[in-house]
Amino acid sequence: MVEMGKALVGLGLLLLVVGAGLILAGRMGWPLGRLPGDFAWKGKHVQVFFPLGTSIAISIVLTIALWLLFRLRR
Repeated sequence: MVEMGKALVGLGLLLLVVGAGLILAGRMGWPLGRLPGDFAWKGKHVQVFFPLGTSIAISIVLTIALWLLFRLRR
């Protein structure tokens, strides 16, 4: 039970950091969510948004950061 509690606290902290990063990115004027490749469609009663370009950009940044982190740990 203790391990599950630690995992939930860790997940909560991760969500806090990601949320704060998104807020800061929005305030700094970074175009997250408005990159080329981000699809938005508005219907009469439905709105669909698929951030493909933003997802690819974040994936590349995280891949490089984790690669560097694990490379430096050796």
